[in-house]
Amino acid sequence: MLRASLIASLTGFVLNASAADPVISQVAEFGDQQPTGVAVCAMGRIFVNFPRWKDDVPVSVAEVLADGTLKPVPDQAWNEWRPGSAPDEHFVCVQSVHFDGSGTLWVLDPASPKMAGVVAGGAKLVQIDLADNRLRRVVRFDATIALPTSYLNDVRISPDSRHAYLTDSGVGGLVVVELESGTSRRLLEGHASVQADAQRALKVDGKKLMEDGKTPQIHADGIALTADGRWLYWHPLTGDALWRAPTAALIDPALTPEALAQTVEHVADTGAHDGLEFGRDGMLYLTRFETNEIARIDPATKRIETVARDPRLSWPDSIAFQSDGVLLVTASQIQHMPRFNAGVDTRTEPYRLWRIEFAP
Repeated sequence: MLRASLIASLTGFVLNASAADPVISQVAEFGDQQPTGVAVCAMGRIFVNFPRWKDDVPVSVAEVLADGTLKPVPDQAWNEWRPGSAPDEHFVCVQSVHFDGSGTLWVLDPASPKMAGVVAGGAKLVQIDLADNRLRRVVRFDATIALPTSYLNDVRISPDSRHAYLTDSGVGGLVVVELESGTSRRLLEGHASVQADAQRALKVDGKKLMEDGKTPQIHADGIALTADGRWLYWHPLTGDALWRAPTAALIDPALTPEALAQTVEHVADTGAHDGLEFGRDGMLYLTRFETNEIARIDPATKRIETVARDPRLSWPDSIAFQSDGVLLVTASQIQHMPRFNAGVDTRTEPYRLWRIEFAP
């Protein structure tokens, strides 16, 4: 088992003097392992994942234990993929984890090491029973769902546990999975709502984010589901627009692509964001990676406000909420990766998981 450093909340940092300011505390640090996703179950157990964006990734999915140990989930064997290993029986390159509220953890594996292309037979959605950390089901995606240049990015589960909703940030699109049968469908391909904005430049920490001399075109990325399961929200990473559609339309296989497109709504221009998640207050929280911020939008009024800003939130990535309303967020430092930094790796260790406690 690996060791992370678990930091007590005494390390909390208050942004300003006001009592209304949130307190930002370090939860854990992971050495040279770069996290993206975070999930927390109702009992407070915390899970993180580490995508295979480099050669040495000893664990893909882990629980952060109270003593700082990283325990591989569901077991060590599933975390031991290497080129040549069976991709359908191992985590190849995990991008996100999600707790569905019913006692299970969902793991989305786009199976694209270093974002270089999908390993045939490796793309999958894995359900793990947290009562015993055993696999409950594996939904595998063939080449008609996980296209060669797809990068299945994030996942949400319907409240009735009948459907899964996924984003594809590599090609652009949504995927809806009927979980009982395992049937999957790609939706909204070519629609503006799931495509990067080719005119939008990205600037992180005041510096343009570039890939091969151009702004990276990262498509539908963050995703969130309302508590009642009626609306799905998503946001292309390269772009400003937040979108939504009624899930009743998304799960209806009888709708034509044209009819489905008519149900998509532009919610607001919120700036470039990565992760999305609804809080207990009904607000939609967003990670503003360009300025190391957490923002939130009221879906009813469209009012947007920044609720936390700190340079230590270096590319805030994924969000999860504890039962007491405390927000957990990974800082993944994506802007410092060689891919987006003229071939130079300027990431600093250790990588960290943060908690943000808002004033009552």
